[in-house]
Amino acid sequence: MNSLGELERSIMEVLWGTDAWLTVREVVNRLSDRDNAYTTVMTVLNRLVRKDFVRRERDEDGRTWRYRPAAGRETYIAELMLAALSETGDRLAALGHFARSVTPEEAEALRRALPEGGTS
Repeated sequence: MNSLGELERSIMEVLWGTDAWLTVREVVNRLSDRDNAYTTVMTVLNRLVRKDFVRRERDEDGRTWRYRPAAGRETYIAELMLAALSETGDRLAALGHFARSVTPEEAEALRRALPEGGTS
């Protein structure tokens, strides 16, 4: 799982914040840091396409690219968590520590998310 740089993360937050396909200009206008050049945002969006974080398609007239996330924020976070888990020498110990640190509501959500028998 690729991690995201600061500008990549900001751009993904913009894309995750809408269900619409966005142009580069729309992304630039929605970024909280207004100092980003159009060409910089375009370059980063194209990098995110190559990393499979973002999909793109041409608009109706075929002249402008529009962008949207390839997956939701939750999918990205879950993949980061799995990548972090793979870094430990003892996955079961790490999972146990994690399980003891969640709230009762989060623990119940984990129980509900597990298939019958606890394995997938």
